[in-house]
Amino acid sequence: MRAVTLRLAGRERELGRLLALVDDLSQGRGTALLVEGEPGIGKTALVRAACDAAAARGFRVCRGAGDELGRPLPLLPLLDALAVARSESSAVTAERLLARVDDLCAIGPVVLVLDDLQWADEASVAVWRRLAGLVPQLPLLLIGVLRPLPRRDDLAALRKGVSRLALPRLAPTAVVELTGELAGGTPDEALARLAEDAGGNPLYLVELVEALLRGGAIEVDATGAARLVDSGVPPSLSAAIADRIGFLGADVRRVLVAAALLGVDFPVADLAAVLGMRVVDLLPALQEATVAGVLVDGTAGLSFRHPLVRTALYDEVPEAARGAWHVEAARALVDTDAGVDRVTRQLLAADDRMPDWVADWLVAHGSMLVAHAPEAAVDLFGRVVAAPNTGSRRGVLLAHLAEARFRLGDHHGAEAVALAGLEHGTLVDLHWTLAQCRSMTGRSAETLVEVERALAAPDLTSSDRARLLVLAARAHWDIGELDDAERLARAALVDGDRWATSWALHVRTIVAMVRGRMAEALPLFDRALAVAMGEPATSDLRLLLQINQAVTLGELDQGAEAIASAQVVRHAADQVGNLVRLAQAQSALGQLLLDAGRWDEALVDVDLLADDLKHPMVSRCDHGVAALIHLHRGDAEGARRHLDAAGTGLEGHVIGPLALAVSLELEQGGRVREAWSVLTGWDSVEDLLPDFVRLAVELGEDASAAVEHAEALAAELDVPHRRASTAYCRALVSADPVGLLHAADEYRVAGRPLFRAKALSAAAELFASSGDRSSARAALSHAVDVHAELGAEWDSTKLLARLRVHGIRRGPHAKHKRATHGWESLTPMELKVTELVVTGLSNRQIGERLFLSGRTVATHVSHVLAKLGVRSRTDIAREAIRHLGASG
Repeated sequence: MRAVTLRLAGRERELGRLLALVDDLSQGRGTALLVEGEPGIGKTALVRAACDAAAARGFRVCRGAGDELGRPLPLLPLLDALAVARSESSAVTAERLLARVDDLCAIGPVVLVLDDLQWADEASVAVWRRLAGLVPQLPLLLIGVLRPLPRRDDLAALRKGVSRLALPRLAPTAVVELTGELAGGTPDEALARLAEDAGGNPLYLVELVEALLRGGAIEVDATGAARLVDSGVPPSLSAAIADRIGFLGADVRRVLVAAALLGVDFPVADLAAVLGMRVVDLLPALQEATVAGVLVDGTAGLSFRHPLVRTALYDEVPEAARGAWHVEAARALVDTDAGVDRVTRQLLAADDRMPDWVADWLVAHGSMLVAHAPEAAVDLFGRVVAAPNTGSRRGVLLAHLAEARFRLGDHHGAEAVALAGLEHGTLVDLHWTLAQCRSMTGRSAETLVEVERALAAPDLTSSDRARLLVLAARAHWDIGELDDAERLARAALVDGDRWATSWALHVRTIVAMVRGRMAEALPLFDRALAVAMGEPATSDLRLLLQINQAVTLGELDQGAEAIASAQVVRHAADQVGNLVRLAQAQSALGQLLLDAGRWDEALVDVDLLADDLKHPMVSRCDHGVAALIHLHRGDAEGARRHLDAAGTGLEGHVIGPLALAVSLELEQGGRVREAWSVLTGWDSVEDLLPDFVRLAVELGEDASAAVEHAEALAAELDVPHRRASTAYCRALVSADPVGLLHAADEYRVAGRPLFRAKALSAAAELFASSGDRSSARAALSHAVDVHAELGAEWDSTKLLARLRVHGIRRGPHAKHKRATHGWESLTPMELKVTELVVTGLSNRQIGERLFLSGRTVATHVSHVLAKLGVRSRTDIAREAIRHLGASG
């Protein structure tokens, strides 16, 4: 029997479009494309032809496919396509997949195909979507192949932002052409009419004609006409596929049914393990199946020619027997040391009644499974703990199940499992999960009750005692009982457990920070980091410590060191894929950049992560930073977008940047009293003090309490920005322009240009009011210079208007407005990135040079493309060489 090859008859237009995209790759221009159509319509054959053309030109081609069996296992199609091993978590793995694509594109053009995207897991679809956002700056042809069903929200969102190619059914002329090629002659009228029954579906047409040929129903006469001599045909596509399989021998069918258990793609070694055979003994059956057109070369070994072929074979196994066979297959794979993913795929399809060995396997591999595939972990651990034979392993199994539920955001479910697990003994892991659940739901006080009971257990080890004390300290911190948090953290240091010691020191540092004892916090950070270093279980804590250390350095006005530290920890969080800490590090960095006047860089970081990946407080803070910058730059519309995203209600915690942005928008709208009332949280967020006092003076309100608070803060921690804030508030209340100049100088030392400009602006107005035109003009000139560096056009326009009332205008040395397009509009960081793009470095490599995340570099490159009005990295390099060459 001859192998089947799907021709591309009738697909000239679609193939031409794909080949044009391959041509674009040679110019460095990438595209994201979804190829859509019903099963068997020829999507895979069309894309394969384009891939062959790309490979012939020396481009790298990477292919993966979604699989219904593997859907609970995140990122499997991309791991297969890019030959990347799993990392410690799905988030880390996703980042490494993106870095892999970035690195490959730095070497040369890449075609990356994900077939059967409708079966891909959500994490794979999310990575595909992120890659689609990068194609304007990479030589990457990103192709997704999918059916219209099943409908999924994430795939619907994917369709909105990329090009689409929908494959229609074949036209009648193409049907006749393809029928003739398959039959070996020109179809007569009867054969052509019968071919129309395939409905223009190429797969059905091939199976139909091949079935007729196998049954001797087509004869080709001497004139080259293919005549239909028997009208008995398969009534459907599934029947046609069954007809093809029916011609295979019993031994070959047995091998193929076993292969169907493993999925559409399968390693031959796994098939041999499941059948208990040697690979060499399988070869005759595999060769026959390949010649018959049932199997083809796949991404992981061999593959069924079409998923419908695999389904037809799988459905031959009685449903009652499938589950048991999947369990046996899983056991065979375990015995050959197959990877966790491959064993898990079989167990997910198995019966609910799991044999005893599965519990042992899950105990051994539970941490990895929870980290990589929490959804699959919930399924398997849930089934195993329901069995009566778990015995002493039950507590550990419940601990894994609780953690998996927590990772999926099911805090109430995780809490219930953790409580059930505690009935089997005091497991610190269960208490830890329970404490996190209650912290996320605002019920940390309940944690204290559970921990107190656990501390009274008679068989508690010193290590477990220390860890429980840390949990209690954190719970006290959550509910604002700082003295108790400090006391318990100190007690936890006694037992010498490194994990507990590092967390206890962390609690002490954040207590010191909240109390304003920044100088005391820094050595505690150093101690905590030294203890945590080299301890795998404290990797998350190390990131958290470094983030808070950067914030503390900023509060001590060590701005350059603070920004550098925040960049380092952000890069580290990005490298390990810790999205929670990445979001926190970016937010801390954004606030430091805001204070330092590096506003373009601050804006880049705001939208790098989606809001649903951030804690709500972090998201609102980021949007507040962006809105504040847009307002100062006169972009009210841009500010409003961020304020809408953040929400303007300020109940609960006061978020400094957001409060300042809401207040400034109200002030710009002439609603000064409302703007002032928004800043009443100055007693908990010191950055609100200067504007609160400024607006109070403008409204004629008493600001003495705020001034006293500023003085108390400066007495508590003698650093430039607190001295500046005190001098600014005092001088505003006393209408002292000289005092404002002193404040401006302190703000300069602190590295806070916006507040320096505010002090200079207030001094200029007071000098003008007193008739000291020379001093007013000098202060005005300095203020407007700072505004120009920041791009704070609203502040500059407001100040100039107020000074004109006194007949004072700025001299002839005004700085030009910032360019928004062209080479001159590139920021210093964009210029640095551009210079490294010219050298051929990938985004990841550029990030490593500049201590930026890959996302940040990608955003900078996108901005450069937009500002220069070009389409690819090649175009950027061309522009850079032209400008840099011209400047010598």
